[in-house]
Amino acid sequence: MAQIILDEFNLEKAERRLCAEALSQAGNIVGAAALLGITRHALKRRILKLAIEWPQRPANRPSEAVNASAGLTR
Repeated sequence: MAQIILDEFNLEKAERRLCAEALSQAGNIVGAAALLGITRHALKRRILKLAIEWPQRPANRPSEAVNASAGLTR
């Protein structure tokens, strides 16, 4: 697992960063929760509380994000 260095002693920012990093590494809520040592329900509550965008929108494929929101898939 990668080492995360915090810029300041802000617990909410640290929690948000840890959750986002775990989600990014695991690719799903169940795996991220396992990395963090919490239940998937606890992680879902944190995603809502900390306003973490999940699932993340692909940055390099804006046309697919638009099609997905319109209900169109390839």
